[in-house]
Amino acid sequence: MNRIDSNASRRQFKPAISPTALFVLTFTLVGIGAFLSGCSADSKQPAHAAGPRAVSVAVAPVLKQDMPVYLSGLGSVTAFNTANIKSRIDGQIMQVHVREGQTVRRGTLLVEIDSRPYAVQLEQAQAQRSRDQAQLGDAKLNLERDTALIPSGSISRQQVDTQRALVHQVEGTVNNDKALIDNAKLQIAYCHITAPFNGRVGLRQVDPGNMVHASDTTPMLVLTQLQPIAVIFTLPEDVLPTVARHMRKSTLQVDAFSRDDQTKLASGKLLTIDNQIDPSTGTAKLKAVFDNRDEQLWPNQFVNSDLLLEVRKNSTVIPSAAVQRGPQGTYVYVVKPDKTVEVRPIKVDLTQGDKTSITSGLNPGDTVVTDGQDKLQSGSTIEPRVIPNPGARHSTADPGNPAS
Repeated sequence: MNRIDSNASRRQFKPAISPTALFVLTFTLVGIGAFLSGCSADSKQPAHAAGPRAVSVAVAPVLKQDMPVYLSGLGSVTAFNTANIKSRIDGQIMQVHVREGQTVRRGTLLVEIDSRPYAVQLEQAQAQRSRDQAQLGDAKLNLERDTALIPSGSISRQQVDTQRALVHQVEGTVNNDKALIDNAKLQIAYCHITAPFNGRVGLRQVDPGNMVHASDTTPMLVLTQLQPIAVIFTLPEDVLPTVARHMRKSTLQVDAFSRDDQTKLASGKLLTIDNQIDPSTGTAKLKAVFDNRDEQLWPNQFVNSDLLLEVRKNSTVIPSAAVQRGPQGTYVYVVKPDKTVEVRPIKVDLTQGDKTSITSGLNPGDTVVTDGQDKLQSGSTIEPRVIPNPGARHSTADPGNPAS
């Protein structure tokens, strides 16, 4: 049995890395980690030094200008006069003297109906009157002769009375003849249908050669007055006393806007307020009149109507989008010279569409934030973007000189 040399065994299992080398390796790894950590900290340092980023917001100046006070309501255009042109007699249409869509004046000949049958009736009535007038003349002469014979007793008073009654009878016949003549002339006049007012001719329903009757329900054509024209719109009953008070002071302007409430169609004046309130809606009807020279308004057209009550001069005005509301009340973000913002409380006088007038808290020349307020707080740095004023929906001119 061989002995194993213990010294040889220890030499065979000796570690490959000495303690000194292990210490050097550990120190080196710790140094590399510290270096990399320092580089990472250095790379983050510039971002920390840059500070908070400026918020891009839209801004607008505070202006001093006139502020109109409007009441708005939905309405529809109504013709001042509309006539269904029908025949008042029976006859054949000889000629239609107007074109569809033609503008005509009062008294213009529209339709001509065959008048020859009524001309014959007129001649007959005139001939009958001539015959009856001759009989009346003869009856009057006989009455004069009989009356002269009464003193001599040659004729009885009863015969004279009978002759006098005959004279009255023939006079009645002559008067009836005159009525027949007038009626025939009227029928002839009905054969010539004229415009009862200035207006525009619609689409015609009959053509020359057709027979028409006084009992027809379908009109031959429709005549509509477009100049002037009316708009009937509604307002809540609560504002009627205010409207009536302003009506007593002056004539009130009414502006008509398109269905989408963007395009101004015409300016007119308030004519009247209806004499009752609709209990189902709590509104009342108001009627405005427009000259409609450019024919922007047409019957049955839906419009948005704005009644101008007054114009408040030299108001402090800001865009309505700038106004914010919170637990502390109404406020705006005001831009300071260093491009930071501050919260400033305001008092609102009137909001009219995209404009709001302020009674306190702002001065003309201040700049307010109109978009992006949700990203701001007092002291925030901003990058202002001035948004050009797109123009108000309403005119801010004097009521007596409305702007288009």
